[in-house]
Amino acid sequence: MTTDGVSPDGDVPDEGEVVTYERRGPVAVVTMNRPRYRNAQNSVMTYALDAAFARAVADAEVKAIVLAGSGNHFSAGHDIGTPGRDHRAHYDNKAVLWWDHVDRAGGDQRFARESEVYLGMCRRWREIPKPTIAVVQGACIAGGLMLAWSCDLIVAAEDAFFSDPVVRMGIPGVEYFAHPWMLGPRRAKEMLYTGDRFTAAQAYEWGMVNRVVPREDLLSHALELAEKISAMPQFGLALTKKAVNQCEDLMGMRAGMDAVFGLHHFAHAHNAEVGTDPLGGMNAKSMKATAEHIEQNGVK
Repeated sequence: MTTDGVSPDGDVPDEGEVVTYERRGPVAVVTMNRPRYRNAQNSVMTYALDAAFARAVADAEVKAIVLAGSGNHFSAGHDIGTPGRDHRAHYDNKAVLWWDHVDRAGGDQRFARESEVYLGMCRRWREIPKPTIAVVQGACIAGGLMLAWSCDLIVAAEDAFFSDPVVRMGIPGVEYFAHPWMLGPRRAKEMLYTGDRFTAAQAYEWGMVNRVVPREDLLSHALELAEKISAMPQFGLALTKKAVNQCEDLMGMRAGMDAVFGLHHFAHAHNAEVGTDPLGGMNAKSMKATAEHIEQNGVK
């Protein structure tokens, strides 16, 4: 499943099956499989996820889709530092009709790539005409939030934690900017201003997740929920999903994302102009070190 419809160049190491697909009765289980890197999302994983979702949509016997992450964590976000990070790999666009980013420079390259593999793919997956359930354990950070928020329901383990710390890069949140709609404006500002983690219990209290269960019951609980949903008429479920999504968009979600995507890229350009790179000099290691320093000084 790693390279369906994908032609990466030699700069991207072959890590094997970075996304797995399994049918369990009427439920398709799609699992991110880079546990060594806490399921950080490179383009290989992004396009493998898209192929798995397309497979589930095409299978008339699949009534619901579960998205999971292997290992101890759901997803640590976008890949900004592993050997599999893939700035020079070529892929056929699936989400937006735009040129490929490989042979472009500067903001042209970044805008093309993030329009496709970040904002575009999450919007594409939000519109999957079958119910989707994210099952979240451990870390769900930045780009991990985007994946979970693209799903219709979220079932979280008691040990799950969430954050979007990219303001530390001087960037106003991740590309799929659903924060005010997922959390409400005041909670959204708090999480972004501080970069703090919040727990599964807090996420449930704030209405961001549907259920919180013991870690050992996470997948079985999600599968039980998915099977219950699967008993409903399939076309009725598809129309219901579209109805709720359209109401969110009428409340400004899609237009808000478009506006913030522009601010996001303005921040990248500002970072590149005043510093050394579009990420404000931050990488995976420094982001982790900063978070650990804050925690050691009494900020949870």
